[in-house]
Amino acid sequence: MNIDFINLKAQYHAYKQDIDSEIAKVLESSAYVMGESVRELEINLARFCGCKYARAVSSGTDALLLSLLALGIKSGDEVITTPFTFIATAEMIALLGARPVFVDINERTYNIDVDKIRTHITPKTKAIIPVSLYGLPADMDSINAIAKEHDLAVIEDACQSFGGLYKGRKSCNLGSQTIRSMGVTSFFPSKPLGCYGDGGAVFSNDEKLDSQIGSLLNHGQVARYSHKYIGLNARLDSLQCAVLNVKLKHFENELKIRQELANAYNSGLKKIDSQNYRLILPYIPESYVSAYAQYSVRLSPKAPDAQYPLSQKILQDKASKRDSLLKALQEKGIPTAIHYPIPLHLQESLAYLGYKVGDFPTSEAIASEIFSLPFSAFLNKDEQDYIISTLSSELQKL
Repeated sequence: MNIDFINLKAQYHAYKQDIDSEIAKVLESSAYVMGESVRELEINLARFCGCKYARAVSSGTDALLLSLLALGIKSGDEVITTPFTFIATAEMIALLGARPVFVDINERTYNIDVDKIRTHITPKTKAIIPVSLYGLPADMDSINAIAKEHDLAVIEDACQSFGGLYKGRKSCNLGSQTIRSMGVTSFFPSKPLGCYGDGGAVFSNDEKLDSQIGSLLNHGQVARYSHKYIGLNARLDSLQCAVLNVKLKHFENELKIRQELANAYNSGLKKIDSQNYRLILPYIPESYVSAYAQYSVRLSPKAPDAQYPLSQKILQDKASKRDSLLKALQEKGIPTAIHYPIPLHLQESLAYLGYKVGDFPTSEAIASEIFSLPFSAFLNKDEQDYIISTLSSELQKL
């Protein structure tokens, strides 16, 4: 059996008639940029998340950059975030000349450890960007409270958690009325809600911030050929918006299926046991609902590790065992992915920050164990059963 990591083709064929029809409307209108489907999507996104404003933009990365620009983040400022995520979060901070300040993650949720944030705040700190990793929202109430206490802005990086819930509220709209806050997401094809290229959105409940984002994404323009800000060309094109408008109609049902698939994985994988290794399954706190951007597990030795920070040898040995398991799965037609093998503080592009091995031990340990299994609303039962049984079989060999 050969399984798709994310079955985008099956999704397209399920919605093909509507998608093709909406694309044809855009082609017929010739309004490929700033067309009717763009505004329609922004209204639909704001309604879905329950916020006042949404702006469709060219990518999740640009959504982060636009939010930082709207908050006035500049060279010399500091922005607190996590070292365990995709590089775009820290990359956009650094691109503006500001300094990414990393805080280690919680070992169970993989999101930023809120209990460690305060010790990293300095007079230069201007904002916090918590990342809702793997579809699980960060502890936003605690983060917003810290931000209010220290007069900081918050950007909810929900690039992986669109559709997730936190205490009954939709991810992308988890800010506070008492601080400057925005949410951002990505519509990269592999995301829970994905388009057919790059795409993203910025969410807010602040009219001034929304207006500024609207200008910044279109070259800082406030009226035709009148440019108030130095901005970007970060518009999301009409064709992508047309695709997203169709997919959004089916999204709640897909989220339901994703929950069912995650529960099936949990039920099957928790029964797996081997002499030397165990699988650590996703942890979802009470009152949270993950969008399951990925279904990620950890291959962890049963023998307890040495005390943090772990030695390089222990980390390398764990990563090597994981790689052996993933190679065996690949040979059986089961693709996997590692999100993320190298924490950001150890990336060459951010070496100038001066971080070193051992500075964020939880991130480093989890990076040596984590891997993601095939997952989408179009993963069928036979495929999932095959993944579970094959993983069980291969785990016994380690």
